[in-house]
Amino acid sequence: MISSKFKLILKWISKVPFLLSLIAIIGVIIDYGVYQSVNFEQKLFWLYTTTIGVGIVANVFRFFQKKYNLKIQALVFDIFFTLILLILLFHHLKLLNIPFLKDIVWLQLGTVIVFIREISLIDFNLIKEKLNPAQLFVLSFFTIILIGAVLLMLPKSTHNGITFVNALFTSTSAVCVTGLVVVDTGTYFTHFGQIVLIFLMQLGGLGIMTFASFFSYFFKGVSSYKNQLMLSDMTNSEKIAEVFSVIKKIIVVTFSIEAIGAILIFRSLNTTLIPNINDRIFFSIFHTVSGFCNAGFSTLTNNLYEVGYRFNYPLHIVIAFLIILGGIGFPIIFNFFKYLRHIIKNRIKFFTNKQSVVHLPWVININTKLVIITTTLLIVFGTLFFYVLEYNHSLANQSAFGKIVGAFFGAVTPRTAGFNTLNMTSLQAPTILLIIFLMWVGASPASTGGGIKTSTFAIATLNIFSIAKRKNKTEIFHREIAEISIKRAFSVISLSLIVIGFSVFFITIFDGDKDMMSIIFESFSAFSTVGLSLGITSSLSNTSKIILVITMFIGRVGMLTLLISFLKKMAHTKYRHPTEEILIN
Repeated sequence: MISSKFKLILKWISKVPFLLSLIAIIGVIIDYGVYQSVNFEQKLFWLYTTTIGVGIVANVFRFFQKKYNLKIQALVFDIFFTLILLILLFHHLKLLNIPFLKDIVWLQLGTVIVFIREISLIDFNLIKEKLNPAQLFVLSFFTIILIGAVLLMLPKSTHNGITFVNALFTSTSAVCVTGLVVVDTGTYFTHFGQIVLIFLMQLGGLGIMTFASFFSYFFKGVSSYKNQLMLSDMTNSEKIAEVFSVIKKIIVVTFSIEAIGAILIFRSLNTTLIPNINDRIFFSIFHTVSGFCNAGFSTLTNNLYEVGYRFNYPLHIVIAFLIILGGIGFPIIFNFFKYLRHIIKNRIKFFTNKQSVVHLPWVININTKLVIITTTLLIVFGTLFFYVLEYNHSLANQSAFGKIVGAFFGAVTPRTAGFNTLNMTSLQAPTILLIIFLMWVGASPASTGGGIKTSTFAIATLNIFSIAKRKNKTEIFHREIAEISIKRAFSVISLSLIVIGFSVFFITIFDGDKDMMSIIFESFSAFSTVGLSLGITSSLSNTSKIILVITMFIGRVGMLTLLISFLKKMAHTKYRHPTEEILIN
């Protein structure tokens, strides 16, 4: 009898911390986003304290549950965070006196830890059974966009308020890492609003499921086979058992590159333009996240074309390489590190033992070779064309070195980033067409960028040449490209042009007074999640803004993914009908 009551108590205790921490998180948001009285702040203080206390008690109770078996690594982290929460609780209850913990932000941080801890323990099997990976992927982006829109509408997010359409547009642009703006990011949003944008860009660039799965595994130490199967599909992992290893690498690589990028941007800044060191740190963090996630948001009114920044070539170069690293794709980065480790281990004499040398064929896989070659060709030829076309126009007032950097940046940023170091409205018509093409191709698969992707463009091009040579298969590097990859490539290309076509068509209906080239440019930019504009975004009607919101969303999650999520999978495919050729040309 005592045992059943004890189990019932444990069951209720396991539910209370999550609900309480959820309320506390809403309290944190209200604390930062809404103006409140001193009395209400005192109530929030006790809400944070109670949440941390309940979180600690719940953790202690879980240790006595037989079914609650953690791996040693997860258990160590659990004990560590419980001790941190105890110290925070004792300090704010005046049982300890630690001066640097007196700020309420530490109490709020403890509340966030409890929330992450509790939500990571929830079993979402019901959701996973009802939704396939494609539907869950789409729903995660849709949910974070709506949450972002609500956060941007909070009184403390903006200086003078914002309409729902503009908040939704900005949130979609940030989550879909596009960068199209209808209001000036630097002057319209407060410091809190800009922090919200940083989180939206980071979540949108990596995907909310990546973070959720990371924290879930981080605190649990284990995961169900169904969960691993779903995530392997979403992260393109080759082996199901390695899915969490891949997610961990994605998180580590992202924050490592962003940390280095923030330091380099900080060092490139002119202290006379941003005298306050905290403002310089914030500027560096904002732009490195925006750069690596290929978002294109800037706190500068005229983006990087702002006076005082348009000739800051070290800043341009750092952001350009952040864009490239973010857009090249995590599988390529991981494959490069694997190759580097192989070189160090087997070819450098200092590390090499002749008996331990292992021959590893195809260390650099086909996907990596194809993406790197395509990316390099697009950047090189894009830079050359940009340099020639704009030498005596938008690059005319630049130095010799500045012209090269400007052309290089001009070729890199359309690859879904959206930053600009030149006046977009002064570009030549051929340059605009070049940018549209680069935007359409975009970044690489499994990256923070958009577009049809470099591998899609490469496979389609190779297939065209194979057909022209009257070959019945597409080959590269002594390997045959799978037929399903070719089918997917042409499906993605066709669907992209259909979506962009509809976007242009409807915008011309509701904003027919706008220049056709500007509308086409805007639609390509929205679909490819680039963020470059010829200056018409803010003047569009609300209907056209909603059309762009839909275009950005489809461009980020992928039209093919949307179709997969909604169309029922064929139950039987192991059959063949008689084959006939259709007249094409």
